[in-house]
Amino acid sequence: MLDFIKKQNEQGVGKEKINADLLNNGWRKEDVEEAFLKLNMNSSVIPVPPYENNINISSGIIKPELKPKKHLIKKIILSILFVGVIFWGVIEIINYGEYVSAKNEWNPTEHCNPNIPMPCFGPRYQFVIVHVFYKIFPSLDPDYGIAYKPVIYLYPITTEKIQVQLDYKGTLIADYPPYDMAQKGWTVTAFPDGKIIGSDGREYSYLFWEGEPKFNPDYDLTTGFVVKGQDTVKFLQETLSRLGLTPKEYNEFIVYWYPKMKDNTYNLIHFAEKEYTNIAPLTIIPKPDSLLRVFMVFKPLDKAVEVKPQEIKPFVRNGFTVVEWGGTELSK
Repeated sequence: MLDFIKKQNEQGVGKEKINADLLNNGWRKEDVEEAFLKLNMNSSVIPVPPYENNINISSGIIKPELKPKKHLIKKIILSILFVGVIFWGVIEIINYGEYVSAKNEWNPTEHCNPNIPMPCFGPRYQFVIVHVFYKIFPSLDPDYGIAYKPVIYLYPITTEKIQVQLDYKGTLIADYPPYDMAQKGWTVTAFPDGKIIGSDGREYSYLFWEGEPKFNPDYDLTTGFVVKGQDTVKFLQETLSRLGLTPKEYNEFIVYWYPKMKDNTYNLIHFAEKEYTNIAPLTIIPKPDSLLRVFMVFKPLDKAVEVKPQEIKPFVRNGFTVVEWGGTELSK
């Protein structure tokens, strides 16, 4: 543009004519003004409507280059495809939640598993996508790390009012009797035989809760026990008794967990300690003389693996005793 202005000026063309020619052929007002300033040629530029892309250049005037539209179109298409893939992936993950409870029955070699209660389209790729996703982001697995049915038994020496506070690092998803958010727990009347009277005046056998942690505890599965599914009952009877549970307590434990474990080829079983108590601290007033918290972590296995046997620490009941049991299942 500077060369054009110089040539036109040398040919005696007036500034207004140069302005008009440049603006009519697509140059911006600001660019024209800047060019005149650089050449020390004062000019009042008359605004002209923006040029059309199809204006024909005449009189040797150089028209400014335009960025090809095809690059913009390409970016738009790629953006749409990217958003579409993300949306599709999210939908697949959400749909998977509808049959997460049946995931252990899923057979990826079959075209469609009729036991899955959802429309079956492309089950092979869906199985792979979902399981790879949860392998990379295990904390997003809706069935990973949930504390299932922890129950708390209270055995005071004499009948008394007891306050049990549970400061769970996560979200409570079930409770019975109702968990009091204001006091973060329960205030009940407990009897020496384990009977509990809640704040509503009703009788309960124990305090029950379930929760989903904010983060998944790092359970140490390098120690524990590898047990055949068919041997689960015998193992739990013997081991829970050694841990300190009474027949009434471990029978209630087995009735809940055995159906979830019996059909597995093997179960890797670990009894968590601080990994569990750190995310579910209990404060009990008055303070118990003896406190036992049994939290079983198990993982279904297709074949046996070698692990270091876990040490079983004996528990002795003295005075006011509180006992809790619960557990969680980890994905294969």
